[in-house]
Amino acid sequence: MLWQASSSITAALLVSLASATPQIPGQVLTGTVGNATIAGNPRGPDVHGKYEIRGPGIRALFVPYGAAIANLFLNDTAGIERDVVGGFDNASYYTVDRQHPHFGAVPGRYANRIRNSSFEIDGQTFHVLPNENPEPGSPKGVDTLHGGPDGWDWRNWTVVAHTEDSITFSLTDPDGDQGFPGEVVSYVTYTLGNMTWDLRMVAVPTEKKTPIMLSSHTYWNLDGFANNETALALNHSLWLPYGGQRVGTDPILIPTGDILANAPQSVNDFWTAPKQLGANFTNPALLGNCGANCTGYDTCFLTNRQQPYDWRQAGPVARLRSAWSGIQVDVFTDQEAFQVYSCGGMNGSMALKSTQGLFNVTERPRVIEQYGCVVMEVEDWIDGINQPQWGRREKQIYGPGGDPYVLQASYKFSLNSTAVGLLGPGSG
Repeated sequence: MLWQASSSITAALLVSLASATPQIPGQVLTGTVGNATIAGNPRGPDVHGKYEIRGPGIRALFVPYGAAIANLFLNDTAGIERDVVGGFDNASYYTVDRQHPHFGAVPGRYANRIRNSSFEIDGQTFHVLPNENPEPGSPKGVDTLHGGPDGWDWRNWTVVAHTEDSITFSLTDPDGDQGFPGEVVSYVTYTLGNMTWDLRMVAVPTEKKTPIMLSSHTYWNLDGFANNETALALNHSLWLPYGGQRVGTDPILIPTGDILANAPQSVNDFWTAPKQLGANFTNPALLGNCGANCTGYDTCFLTNRQQPYDWRQAGPVARLRSAWSGIQVDVFTDQEAFQVYSCGGMNGSMALKSTQGLFNVTERPRVIEQYGCVVMEVEDWIDGINQPQWGRREKQIYGPGGDPYVLQASYKFSLNSTAVGLLGPGSG
């Protein structure tokens, strides 16, 4: 389907974009866009500025800042409700936090890193604002992370739909913002089902060709930070059944262009069998695996599925599970890469929410410690706009009149009280 987009997006076009989402039972658009009224009754935020949606066995709260998920509640195998994602107690704090950990937000217009903060389209070189790895001569940084210093996860989105089980946010990113060419209009819909969380992201360029790659930057701890044995997520087991390869990166995590094999029993082998995130933390090979002097993971695993496939039926691209809580999440997506970040950059300065952690403060600080979480990002091959030999540009460069950018993912939760091999292969 081709979108006929004008230089100024209209309310009618936004409604048509939303209606392009597969119909989900109970989904009703609400609120207003411009002068157009969308059918239904608006549902407002709670006293903390958060918007709640619910499904059987699951509930979640979202904030307009970054279109971010702020809380995700599930019962563990003991029947105790756990809040399994990082965030803040009040929506107002997202706008003032100086560390800005991208808590649960949508990074954009281009997620992950852009080498040299530049790219080329049709022979023209574009320079976007740098915001990572400052050095002498480049005080702002030598590359761009998650769309720049004022990327989409730094902005307040507009709630254009809100029902009992679904919420839709919209953002218009103007031409030239952060150096990206052309206006882009985007909307993100989150829906809860029976122990499921579905997301759909759509972005439409209205004026010029431009790079678009989005993701969900959610910080997970399936114990709700309440495990009395550990504050870390290194006890979580991870399985990436299609993740036999990864993108090679340099010491500041910029792709080199190399595609590397994840050999069986190696530190990056999560595909031959599930293993704990912390299984290899005593292995010297893990030092530098997530950048210079970094131990752990900040790794783009490729999702190699045999074509053709139905992403909803082909099996999960990832499975994360905690034996302590028994909570398991299977991730299904149409995207062809999967970034895993083991939260090595956390340093204990981020407070837990009131809904998380041990409540006896004498036992453990109520903070997210280093390796206390794991980020799982569904996305395309990182920095593919600067690696033409990969053949990813048609999935990352979009123009007016063409197909829109679309990302879909489904997180399916279950409870499993059976302990599995926690260390798995390659431990040591």
